[in-house]
Amino acid sequence: MTALCLPAPTPLPASALGLGLVAWDAWRGLFGTMPPCRVPAVQERDPAELEAERVLAVQAQAGDREALGTLLRRYGPRLYRSVLLPRLGSAAAAEEALSATYMKVVERFEQFTWQSVGVYPWLRVVALRVALDQLRAKKREVLFEPADVEREIDAAARDDRETDVIEQHDLAQARGRVEELLGRLNPRYATAIRLRVLEERSRDEAAKELEVSVATFDVVLHRAMAALKKALASEGGGS
Repeated sequence: MTALCLPAPTPLPASALGLGLVAWDAWRGLFGTMPPCRVPAVQERDPAELEAERVLAVQAQAGDREALGTLLRRYGPRLYRSVLLPRLGSAAAAEEALSATYMKVVERFEQFTWQSVGVYPWLRVVALRVALDQLRAKKREVLFEPADVEREIDAAARDDRETDVIEQHDLAQARGRVEELLGRLNPRYATAIRLRVLEERSRDEAAKELEVSVATFDVVLHRAMAALKKALASEGGGS
């Protein structure tokens, strides 16, 4: 049995709607900026696969850059999709953080100690620390505050769950944050965002669902995103 990654979102006329918001990149990231793909459902890892990863880790710690590159290519998309993008809120910031994560991994991989759950939990902690540094350096409208990420790092240091479990936890946590923020909006605005951004309905379908014209729906969505930006900014100021 497999679990679907969310598909790449249908492009919206952002320039026409005036949606040049940090929040817009966050929504796109949380719900599918990565290429369409499938990830395994939660299950125990194959012992042979885990042993092969252990061998790669040993080789990487001995200075084999190709082995380390294999590990980073394997887990980089997960780090981007479920760790960095939800917490940083924009593709550009997440890409910058992923590059910084790779550099730190190259510098510090000799510090890695093999555990039965593999390499990913350690990589995730490195990525979380990079995300925390970025959040502290740049006060932005994001779904997670530095204090949130600090708590995650503390918990991650003791995390012994499987890679797929951790990834699904991260994505579920981010989506929960989205739902929390939507709950603060006018219900009509929240519905517009759910239809167009989260469910990726066409403009025609979303307008029909709201029982308005497409032009009116565009206005509603624009106002909804503006309200979302205000909610994010208010939360940041309050914390």
